[in-house]
Amino acid sequence: MSILTNANATNHATSTEVPATVEEAAAQKTFMLEEIQKLLPHRYPFALVDRIIDYVPGKRAIGIKNVTFNEPHFQGHFPGRPIMPGVLIVEAMAQVGGIVLTQMPGVTGLCMFAGIDKVRFRRPVVPGDQLVMTVELLSVKRMRFGKMQAKAEVDGQLVAGGELMFSVVD
Repeated sequence: MSILTNANATNHATSTEVPATVEEAAAQKTFMLEEIQKLLPHRYPFALVDRIIDYVPGKRAIGIKNVTFNEPHFQGHFPGRPIMPGVLIVEAMAQVGGIVLTQMPGVTGLCMFAGIDKVRFRRPVVPGDQLVMTVELLSVKRMRFGKMQAKAEVDGQLVAGGELMFSVVD
């Protein structure tokens, strides 16, 4: 299960830090790796977002993952024909969704990946691919539960897509 954190409460933005307020975030459209690491707790080998290339506060984020042969899962999935596991594609989409959810005003605590629905895989992702993930917020209930529509593409072709659910826990 993936755990996402909310950086709003502890972050004091400067020119090199993640925005502390929604207003500051509205001006920021991209997040580099260092900024993503301040928002999400994931670290190697489970950090699956290299950059956010488009961010609309409270609505959506587009992130990229550069897939390389050096990743540990390729040793066993599959020898001689490396394919990124579908569960990691879903996790990468969820991490992009975490950027949207953790930056929303009123969302405090840990944002945990709670479920998937209607996810389909269309083609394999292999080393050398750049995975482009678009995640749009569908709904938030009582600032405790969120639902997002996610899709992952390589070279403009749909790789995977579906709905992701999140729960905010204390």
